[in-house]
Amino acid sequence: MRKLAYVCLVVCISGLWGCSASRQTFDPQHKYSKKQLQKDYTVFRNVLEESHPSLYWFTPKDSMDYFFNDGYRHISDSMTELQFRNILSYVVSKIHCGHTAVKYSKQYGKYLDTAKLKMFPLSFKVWSDSMVITANINRKDSILKYGTIVTAIDGYSTRQLTDSFMNYVSGDGNSISGKYQSLSNSGAFGSLYRNVIGMKDQVAITYIDSTGTQQTVSVPVFDPSVKDTTEKAPGSNKPGAKQPKEPKENHHLQFASRYVQIDTTLSSAYMTLHTFARGNKLRSFYRQVFRELDRRNIQHLVVDVRTNGGGDAGLSTLLTRYLADKKFKLADSLYAVRRSSKYGKYISWQPFYWSLSQFVTHKEKDGNYHFGYFERHYFHPRKKHHYNGDIYLVTGGNSFSATTLFVKVLQGQPNVKIIGEETGGGAYGNTAWMIPDVTLPNTKVRFRLPKFRLVMDEKLVKDARGIMPDIQVSPTRETIRQGIDPKAAVIRGMILHKIGVAQQ
Repeated sequence: MRKLAYVCLVVCISGLWGCSASRQTFDPQHKYSKKQLQKDYTVFRNVLEESHPSLYWFTPKDSMDYFFNDGYRHISDSMTELQFRNILSYVVSKIHCGHTAVKYSKQYGKYLDTAKLKMFPLSFKVWSDSMVITANINRKDSILKYGTIVTAIDGYSTRQLTDSFMNYVSGDGNSISGKYQSLSNSGAFGSLYRNVIGMKDQVAITYIDSTGTQQTVSVPVFDPSVKDTTEKAPGSNKPGAKQPKEPKENHHLQFASRYVQIDTTLSSAYMTLHTFARGNKLRSFYRQVFRELDRRNIQHLVVDVRTNGGGDAGLSTLLTRYLADKKFKLADSLYAVRRSSKYGKYISWQPFYWSLSQFVTHKEKDGNYHFGYFERHYFHPRKKHHYNGDIYLVTGGNSFSATTLFVKVLQGQPNVKIIGEETGGGAYGNTAWMIPDVTLPNTKVRFRLPKFRLVMDEKLVKDARGIMPDIQVSPTRETIRQGIDPKAAVIRGMILHKIGVAQQ
């Protein structure tokens, strides 16, 4: 027993030392040989061609073959992980599947978590031909303020930058809003700038000043190792957003990912849901909210899912049941192209997914493995505390995956209006459901591999767009500068108008 305990202790210490040493010696500039990269790339391509159910949904096979071959040709010499990852991301973007994305190796991810790297100082709201500053880490900067229009960076025009970065961003189908929103999310633009163009100590920002004149200023990148670079300069940071006046009677049910505010003077409630992921006590939240709405006889409900990237379809479906006025299905079809894989050793949880698919899927005449339950099953509206008043759904480019399922079912319902921007998730469906990681053997770069194709509406596949709002409301430079939420303002006006009509 003593010998066994000693051996275990030595193994544990060796393991800990090995992990510590690997962390200390990890070199992000390490270059993998051309042969290693080619092997990883071959696994990457073969896994996608074998198991991805929507590889040719929007990009014909001959075109995908061209992109695969072109990516392979770019491996002309040894490369760092970052350089190799850029090639994979470029190819993956051509699939037009927002659930398929390339990730850093775990070691590189840990390195990024602890390394004090210089950062691109600005974040933007990005459109096709313009960008507006929404954050500036250099708070002493009194020139590049919140709401300033930027027309070029280091001589690259806005259009050149966005067109280039779009080639490294995954998105569903042809949803334009989703990709521009991805570039607008905090830190995303700066990360792409670093990965694709490279980070220097200074960046030249061309902007429009208060007189409408185009100017260029050179600003330092943000260096977290330098003390006090984020001290706030008077008048240099974002102006305080105008806060709505507190209604006379409010009821708050708050959690980090969701909350609701009830205004009895307008007989309205504003529910914000940032996610449908598990672990946020959404079931109990729904029960409390709809019981309260029922008790107070609230006539107008806003459900804001513009920041909701999805999560558990069961939780989004439960919310739908509180709002839908008739039975509904989630999918016309839901299927995988394979259960097993020749590359199972690279796919996380492959034995689990294989076992599960044996129980929940059945091979049909088309050769695919169909998840018949969801193709046949109708969900029914909840009877207890079902909401029957006016419903306003707020959407945007970050509305994705399970959120799109939720919005799509309610679209066109007589008491529902969708306000905002096109969803990032496809109106036609998506490729998701079970999404293991694939880890490449040499670089350990990972990518997400969706197992199932879900089709909500076959008629919409051709256009491959997101869900379009009934009322288009987008932010502008002026609303950003003034801290105004134009979507909420439009909905408030609609409620006031309806109340006014009802009182006449």
